[in-house]
Amino acid sequence: MTIFPPDPNFEALRLELARLRAARGWSYDELAARSGLARRTLIEIEQGRTIGTLKTWHALAHALSTPLDEFFSTLCNGHEPPTKADD
Repeated sequence: MTIFPPDPNFEALRLELARLRAARGWSYDELAARSGLARRTLIEIEQGRTIGTLKTWHALAHALSTPLDEFFSTLCNGHEPPTKADD
């Protein structure tokens, strides 16, 4: 029997990005300049049209001075995050 993990909460992830950007008072243009990403990419992520790649989220984390694990912890909103398995 295969047990699948719960679906990631991509809505929470994109909302966290929007919250962090707004908390700094940054426009899409400002975040684009600081992250090296296209303005259009940022808009599409925040509007839920795309998820973005790991490389994209890495660039955003650096631009926002936010640890990547803090971003990705929002993916577990609504369910228990995984725990470290005993070896």
